[in-house]
Amino acid sequence: QVQPVESGGGLVQPGGSLRLSCTVPGRLFSAYAVDWYRQAPGKQRELVARITNGGITNYADSVKGRFTISRDNAKNTMYLQMNSLKPEDTAVYYCNRSPEPYNWGQGTQVTVSS
Repeated sequence: QVQPVESGGGLVQPGGSLRLSCTVPGRLFSAYAVDWYRQAPGKQRELVARITNGGITNYADSVKGRFTISRDNAKNTMYLQMNSLKPEDTAVYYCNRSPEPYNWGQGTQVTVSS
């Protein structure tokens, strides 16, 4: 089953940083926008950040100024640099392309706790 592969999650204290990575399969990675989503326990999956094929970025209000999305088209890989992490950032983080998203991957768990 073809799906993205996320990595880089872990346990971090409030105020700390993590860098997530995601490899998206398939050809023409550079032609797609790519997104980071997250799903906290008991909540719906929400869009956190997007980077278009032209490099334009958009962020959810809750992460603006703290998270940075980027991509490396040569490696079919995208990143999410997360700084000043808060307990409310705790969630499973997923990535996907847009449009024509793949089936969801396993995600990577981010836990922000002291």
